[in-house]
Amino acid sequence: MKPGVLLDTGPVVAVLSESDAHHAVCVAALKNLPARMLTCWPVITEAAWLLRSRPAAIQALLRLVREGVYVPAEPQASDAAAIAMIMHRYRSAGAQLADACLVHLADCERIDTVFTLDRRHFSVYRTRAGRPLRIVPDLETTAADP
Repeated sequence: MKPGVLLDTGPVVAVLSESDAHHAVCVAALKNLPARMLTCWPVITEAAWLLRSRPAAIQALLRLVREGVYVPAEPQASDAAAIAMIMHRYRSAGAQLADACLVHLADCERIDTVFTLDRRHFSVYRTRAGRPLRIVPDLETTAADP
């Protein structure tokens, strides 16, 4: 089964940290997402850094990678130019390496949904074809729910 959702850092940290403000929202969103999600090593690295004071959470993160729940794409040297171009295109928005890698994966894998808490950046990013990415969870709708 091919993953159909891109996974960003915020939900990884939220799911693995019960004290995170978005924990419940992200855990609930997982129920409507595929069992496997495509990500990249910069996302895994960022999440591990943010979870650095929680060794058990880092171990859980690595277990999810090992079990194929979070599927990091294997980087190729040929991807560097496209990722650099995305970072350059969105430099005024402060695009980071993990974000650019995910946008590149959206292009390569024809994925149109990203599981992220970073609405500020991902609402601006577009694929090469100019497509916006659908952002999950919809925090505005979720916040309005009783």
